[in-house]
Amino acid sequence: MVITIASGKGGTGKTTVAVNLAQSLVQNNVRKTHLIDCDVEAPNAALFLNPDIDENKSVERMLPVIDPEKCTACGTCAQVCQYNALAVAGGKVLFFKELCHACGSCALQCPEGAIREVPEQVGLLESGHKERLRFAQGTLEIGFSSPTPVIRALKKWAITEPSKEIYILDASPGASCPVVETIRDSDFLLFVTEPTPFGLHDLKVVVALNQKEFHLPAGIIINKSGAQDGLIEEFAAQVNLPILMRIPLARQLAEAYAEGKLFIDVQPQLRSDFLAAYQRIGDLITASQDKT
Repeated sequence: MVITIASGKGGTGKTTVAVNLAQSLVQNNVRKTHLIDCDVEAPNAALFLNPDIDENKSVERMLPVIDPEKCTACGTCAQVCQYNALAVAGGKVLFFKELCHACGSCALQCPEGAIREVPEQVGLLESGHKERLRFAQGTLEIGFSSPTPVIRALKKWAITEPSKEIYILDASPGASCPVVETIRDSDFLLFVTEPTPFGLHDLKVVVALNQKEFHLPAGIIINKSGAQDGLIEEFAAQVNLPILMRIPLARQLAEAYAEGKLFIDVQPQLRSDFLAAYQRIGDLITASQDKT
């Protein structure tokens, strides 16, 4: 089972839900559980878990290198490059690394065999454990603009038994390419929001993404729940999304978050709420599969 936790905006408590849900499952001896931090531009789940890292792996992309002795400046490489990373000027081929998507077309199409590819590290993958919880995260190298290849490599590396084990994926905020890549191949989409106009606005964005692209069974957790929950409840009813859990707006929880503590440790009754949400997720996945 692969559950992706997403939010339309940052600061709603997405990572908070991810780490507390994962630890609730582990502490109650549910199936082997993995937490994968896919927010590779700013991974922070490890701050709450302090896991023991025991394995790492680099993520590389292949960049073209032009051999001036073989190159005739015919322009074929520039013609096939869809991203304008190559250009011919003054009888020479110019390469703009920042525009390169490492697709390999230039090397494949060069009629003179003047282009070879060399690896460049774009990210780092790490895995380890926090007691019985398996943990993995990716980190995008500074200076690189596209986190998607790192997320793709992280999922391929860390997700090995999706039909037998539980994988909780903590997506990055928003609804752009990194989120799309994280959601891909998931079984369930768990939206975390807060009952504010901003929270509702960005929840609508990521719900629309699911409705348009993925059509996954989904549910909502309201963080900082309180008197304004009606904002989210009305929208949830309109799009037929169940509210699976409410995390109260409480000073004790805010202080725990500031200290890097788990909510289920300071308010143990929340552990039962997370377990109930997980059971409901399983029911919703089953119901969705029955429809197809």
